[in-house]
Amino acid sequence: MVFTAPAIAAEAIAAAPPPAHSFMIAGQRIPAPRAAAGLHLVATPIGNLGDITLRALEVLAGADLIACEDTRTSMPLLRRYGISKPLIAYHAFNEKGKTEALVERLLRGEKGALISDAGTPGISDPGYELIRRCIDEGVEMTALPGPTAFVPALILSGLPPYPFLFYGFLPDKQGERERAILSVASVPWTLLFYVSPHKAEKHLLHLCALLGDRRAALVREISKIYEEARRGVLSALAESVRGGVKGELVLVVEGSSGERGPSAELPEWRERAASLASEGVSSKEVVKIVSEEYSVPKNEVKSFLFQESGGNQ
Repeated sequence: MVFTAPAIAAEAIAAAPPPAHSFMIAGQRIPAPRAAAGLHLVATPIGNLGDITLRALEVLAGADLIACEDTRTSMPLLRRYGISKPLIAYHAFNEKGKTEALVERLLRGEKGALISDAGTPGISDPGYELIRRCIDEGVEMTALPGPTAFVPALILSGLPPYPFLFYGFLPDKQGERERAILSVASVPWTLLFYVSPHKAEKHLLHLCALLGDRRAALVREISKIYEEARRGVLSALAESVRGGVKGELVLVVEGSSGERGPSAELPEWRERAASLASEGVSSKEVVKIVSEEYSVPKNEVKSFLFQESGGNQ
């Protein structure tokens, strides 16, 4: 008589659903510990799905729920690593409404993870509102380090990597964009911007007009097959995208050089500009006078006046 119980047991094991808290790597299912109570801010790959960290997989697999910017975008990542969890859409258009519901669930003891389509939540992506509310309500939080597009772009640019100023996306409206650019025109640090492909040429030309033809690098498709870093001056980069450009873009721009003549480093020109402005002299005339008297670039004076006015020019 042949004893078949082991075969039956093996079939039963094979048919059993995977553990609720587990993930897969190279075809092997790995158990994950339950995530700690509270909100976990999880950075996800910006292109190459292999850039996910083991800790991120453990947290995603061990969470009770995952709030994500777009469930359709997040599913390929979760499927690749065999993670099946309730997904909650959390994006710019429902952020305010969803925040309270998520905080309530976290206060009840559920373990939540927040991810964006790519990169780190809260960095030019949804997350800030939820983070603030969790702080207000005393919800425990932790942030997992991981991919952020502007860091590799900064390193690849060939421009000084520190100090730097990350701005994110410039405003769409021309007037608002001009004020934004002027607000950083005098900053001597390397500047970083995220750029939409269909706005690349327009924004590059606008930056060139207000900042001068500075050295820059346009880095696209980071960690993907067609990763590329275009280096040159702003006008040349604008010309390079005139026929269109595809992919995710990060623009790295040289900071204000400080080479403005011997008197530009002195504070007198700022005092002179502030004094003229307080006397009711128009901004245009202040720029002209101070630029001529102190050999300071006009954009520098414009930026100073803008900052002094609190952005109300």
